[in-house]
Amino acid sequence: MTDPTALPSFPPPADEHPLRGRVLDALQDEGFRPDLDADGDVSFKAEGQQLFVHCTEGDVPVLRVFGQWQIGEDLPQDELAQLQASNDLTLRLNIVKVGLSNGTLVVTGEHIVTPESDVRGLLQLSTQLVLTAVHLWHQLMLGNNVFGDENQG
Repeated sequence: MTDPTALPSFPPPADEHPLRGRVLDALQDEGFRPDLDADGDVSFKAEGQQLFVHCTEGDVPVLRVFGQWQIGEDLPQDELAQLQASNDLTLRLNIVKVGLSNGTLVVTGEHIVTPESDVRGLLQLSTQLVLTAVHLWHQLMLGNNVFGDENQG
């Protein structure tokens, strides 16, 4: 007899978590290999970066694409400068929010999802915006003028 713990772990039926099921399907259709983490979030890698999708089910379903990155020693450790760069990006970019938590950069993109929403398109957009925001944040921390402002850093 086979050890039941050796069997693959399958996600719950789509009708239990309809938005999460749509997210899993959309990511698989795009060639990703999504998985569920211990929190029930969908995890996947895009451009070598680990990202997650948190789905809030209910009357107003929300899809949240996010990632977390440890801030390396190669970047300025000035927390005020890090917060200012996060604030600049959050104010300038649509959809994404950038913040800090215990030496970790957190970038999220959120959407309200209706039954008619193009989940695949929302995932593509949010993934690119999250990864772009991470890149821009690093550039700001290195003192690069990413917005073309004359008085920028």
